[in-house]
Amino acid sequence: MPYTVPITRKDYSSKDLRRLAAASRDGAQSRRLLALAMVMDGASRRDAAHACGMDRQTLRDWVHRFNAEGPAGLVDRVTAGPACRLSEEQLGQLVGWLEAGPDPETDGIVRWRCRDLMKKIKAAFDVSYSERGIGIVLKRLSYRHVSARPKAPASSPGDQALYKKLRRHRRRGARWARRAQADRGVVPG
Repeated sequence: MPYTVPITRKDYSSKDLRRLAAASRDGAQSRRLLALAMVMDGASRRDAAHACGMDRQTLRDWVHRFNAEGPAGLVDRVTAGPACRLSEEQLGQLVGWLEAGPDPETDGIVRWRCRDLMKKIKAAFDVSYSERGIGIVLKRLSYRHVSARPKAPASSPGDQALYKKLRRHRRRGARWARRAQADRGVVPG
């Protein structure tokens, strides 16, 4: 006959566990409380576990947690994840880089990509990250890895606006675009 772990906490009855399950906003905790209430009412461990969507061994683990911590121990524990490899000072410097943007002459790029930041962090701090890891660090810093289209150093806003208008007209047809260009005094070609 298999050994079953007894529920040693006697400060909660099965009725109390059902009341806590009804009041709980966490569905998983409610299922676990109901399974324990069924066991306290005399149901077999196998039937209680099956009725609440878990395995008998899993119910045994939750009995251990309930005996040690009570109903609060039946809530899923969320871990913080691995600690950031960069110190607060280094994160501040990274934010400075992001706010300033890359310098085309020294960095050789016109916008930051995760790949570029990965190389710069490795060179400056000797800390290795993957591209995905850089994306996670940027998300923690409330930045998006998708950036706006970079502005070319020698461009003018007027030329950009004209190009956008011409591109939109080209989609409607070549004849309409020529008419639009003639109206604006733009030389075709």
